[in-house]
Amino acid sequence: MSDSQVTIKLTNDEALVLSHWLEKLQLTDLRRVVDDPAVWAPIHRIAGTIDTTLPELFAPDYDQRLEAARQRLRPEE
Repeated sequence: MSDSQVTIKLTNDEALVLSHWLEKLQLTDLRRVVDDPAVWAPIHRIAGTIDTTLPELFAPDYDQRLEAARQRLRPEE
């Protein structure tokens, strides 16, 4: 089996919303939500990668930016 890498591209809005969700997930008892410990490493890697590339995470208006991103990503009814 090869250890080749996979690249995932996200928009800033997608990354911001996903980062917030992953943060909440990591703050829970991960074992209750994700029953396979093999999945924990990729979850932490994805979260860490997003956290180091999004300056919005540390912006004073983070909550407003997050909500705006959510609104843009939600499908119209």
